Amino acid sequence: MNDTPIKNPLHPVSLRMTFEEKANLELAAASMSLSSYIRWRIFDPASPPPKRRGIKPIKDHAALARVLALLGQTRIANNLNQLAKAVNSGSLPVTPETEAALRQATHDIAELRRLLLEALQIEATP
Repeated sequence: MNDTPIKNPLHPVSLRMTFEEKANLELAAASMSLSSYIRWRIFDPASPPPKRRGIKPIKDHAALARVLALLGQTRIANNLNQLAKAVNSGSLPVTPETEAALRQATHDIAELRRLLLEALQIEATP
């Protein structure tokens, strides 16, 4: 077990405000976390603002969790693998319509991945 003390531990501070005050504070903070914004405005307003969160922060974590859970339950990867095997073995006739549908599915999956990474504020890796 590491008994090294933490440098500069952060201590929580509570602040009560009206609904309107909090709404104005969130508006002023824009995409910054409220704690970062308050700390910056109180202790160092002359410096540039601290690093901001992503341009489109996640608004509904529960909805995102449901989407990810549903994706985890699908058999997309397995189904695509079976289609690829069928094409390679010649048991799936590849008509122009089939090819177009597969290309569209591939595009849709790539777009879904891009949107999820954006929502999670994760940088895509090649």
